Amino acid sequence: MTNTIKFNENYPDITNSDRLYERALKIMTPVTQTLAKGPGQYVKGVAPKYLAKGKGSHVWDVDGNEYIDYNMAIGPVSLGYCYDRVDNAIIEQLKDGITFSLMHKSEVELAEMIHDIIPNAEAVRISKTGADVCSAAVRVARAFTGRKKVLCCGYHGWHDWYIGVTSRNKGIPEETSNLSYTFNYNDIDSIKEALDEDVACVILEPFVFEEPKNNFLYELQKVCRANGTLLIFDEMWTGFRVALGGAQEYFDVKPDLAVYSKAFANGMPISLLTGRKDVMELFNEQVFFFTTFGGEALSIAAAMATINEMKEKNVQAQLAKQGRKLKDGYNKIAFDLGIANYTKCSGFDCRTIMTFDASAGDPLVLKSFVQQEMIKRGILWGGFHNMCFSHSDADVEYTLKAYADVLPLLKKAVENNNVKELLKGQPVEAVFRKVSNFNMKPKPTVATN
Repeated sequence: MTNTIKFNENYPDITNSDRLYERALKIMTPVTQTLAKGPGQYVKGVAPKYLAKGKGSHVWDVDGNEYIDYNMAIGPVSLGYCYDRVDNAIIEQLKDGITFSLMHKSEVELAEMIHDIIPNAEAVRISKTGADVCSAAVRVARAFTGRKKVLCCGYHGWHDWYIGVTSRNKGIPEETSNLSYTFNYNDIDSIKEALDEDVACVILEPFVFEEPKNNFLYELQKVCRANGTLLIFDEMWTGFRVALGGAQEYFDVKPDLAVYSKAFANGMPISLLTGRKDVMELFNEQVFFFTTFGGEALSIAAAMATINEMKEKNVQAQLAKQGRKLKDGYNKIAFDLGIANYTKCSGFDCRTIMTFDASAGDPLVLKSFVQQEMIKRGILWGGFHNMCFSHSDADVEYTLKAYADVLPLLKKAVENNNVKELLKGQPVEAVFRKVSNFNMKPKPTVATN
């Protein structure tokens, strides 16, 4: 797609966004269905709040402003907006129907495809959201092991068993919260200490941005097996991105269960649970996990079209190639400016993050300033490079030119100690924090007479 983004002398006019926002405030609590898309994650007063359309790697807001998008719908868009092959598959299925009174043939076709791609997919379940399959994996792990406790690392959705370990845990019974514990990534010793005879499963994102060290994932698999604990990979972000078969293929570590949602249907709502057949067989009669829309055919058609495109076009290699250019380019600009001590880009090439060190000021304020200036230059930026197949050489080249323009402004503002004063609106907010229970050994089960 031809890049028509241009440098703007002024920040975007967001009049229509603000009008919609005021309407939403009257009847929606909160106004966003996903925190990562909400106004708290963008500089209020500068950033658009509502988008109207997308094509390829670009989006347009309700005021008509165009942006290169590096959020990609917070992950689900892996090929690009309005990607013809996927959209055509949806349209063709729409002609025949969406949801049916019996199972649809495409459920079997997708399951066979997943069985051939994902290493641990002896059995496959299809659902709608990431939180669904995370909770289903935890439930079946508890049923299979006869145990209650869960160790988790990363973000795993909104359900009680996980949110009980965060600061937004109101409404969750203490008895539920006391069954889940967190651990630090790459800290195998803390996991060994935390594992006991009542830990049903360990669930983690195989990586977020930090790379596994000292063969961490393999060692984790080994200690889980020794303890009779099931290992669950939450591959919402890693699946179909770092490799077609996800992190378990990339690192050659096969978990007992794995869950997927973002990326493999290019924006359509669908999720997967894959795993050992002896564990998954419990869903037949003993463990309940069913949903009316699990076999919805439009999303399944989109998934098969997306996966076929990924296989034929080697999409994962392209994501890594373009993402690496951005990561290396950002870091070179920061190094040349002498600010690499407080800002850098890190992570696996397909999905990287820009971080800011507190030694230069409030990290959220520093991030907000860069976001503000990138938005001015026509780039929808949340501090990440979530790559899609449609991010072109022109997109990458323009983005690096924008960084070369913006990072010197950040350096000057830090030196003058006036970054916050240069913000045109309120800075971005943290979504939520975990409570301070990292590395805590689960409380022993007390026997009752």
